[in-house]
Parts: sequence; C-alpha cells; structure tokens
Amino acid sequence: MVVAVGGRRRARVLALRGVPAAVLPVAALAAGRVRAQEPAPGAGLTHHGYAVLDGGRVDVRLTARNHGPSAVPDAAVRLRWSVPLARRAQPLPAGCARTGGRDVMCRAGALDADGWGRDFALGVWLRGRPAEVTPAVDTVWAAGAVDRGRGNDRQRLLVPATGDTYSF
Repeated sequence: MVVAVGGRRRARVLALRGVPAAVLPVAALAAGRVRAQEPAPGAGLTHHGYAVLDGGRVDVRLTARNHGPSAVPDAAVRLRWSVPLARRAQPLPAGCARTGGRDVMCRAGALDADGWGRDFALGVWLRGRPAEVTPAVDTVWAAGAVDRGRGNDRQRLLVPATGDTYSF
C-alpha cells in the first residue's frame, strides 16, 4: 500500500499473519508494486599508448579499450602529470580540456563491448625542462558502467627526457 504523506509517497509495509517478512518484498515484486533496480552494465576499461618527453614537451598517443562484457556509451580519461603544465595556453585536440595545473581530460568516446575507443594524440609543454615526468592515465567517467577490476584502467609511466618512446 502506498500512502501520500506531506506530498511524498511512502510505502507502508503490511504484516500478514503467517507470511515471513523476507517473502513480502518478493510478493510485492511479483505484484508489480516495487521495481527491482537493474544492475549497472559491466565494463573492463584499459588504456594503451605511449609517451615521449623531449625538451620540456611531452607527447602522448592514447586509445581506450573496453574488454566488456557491456558496451559503454561514452567514456572520459584523465591524464595527470607529475610536473605542472606550462602556464601558457596550449592547443589540445578536440574533446580534450585542461582541468587543472597538472590535468588534461579527454573524451574517449563510445566503446563497444570488446571494442576500441577513438585514438587521440596530444602534446603539452611542461613547466621548466624536467629530466623526467610520470603521466598517470585514469578513467574518470564511463557513463554509468561499472568496472569491477579498476586496477587495469589506471596507468603510471616513468618517461625520462631522452626523446625515446615509452609504452603503456
């Protein structure tokens, strides 16, 4: 039974003689009075790419992958640098925005189950000419999909200023 109290709807639980309390929610579901909450779709997001640091500029190429089991309608990834970004304005690819002194977020796009997201490349200038940088790559949004194994969608990579390519 649902009763309106002060403009709000509240459910009143009825005690039925001889019916265990644990059965009442099941009976209400069967009667269509209570909606079961559907579990969030599952996803297994990872990030693959490489980074190069040379002369104070770090270039990154990145692709997100969804190992499933469900598709992800949209996802976003954050790149956080161990060294602050240069203060000047820096051109970023479409779908990317600077979100802090060390952070850039990029839209990875829709990811089919067992599919790849859009491939993007970005280059940013760091403050000073650091001898090394550690970019951290992390999924920050997956449109409600739940990644039950988050360890593989967070990457950290040490990139010395050698001009060499380092993969993750």
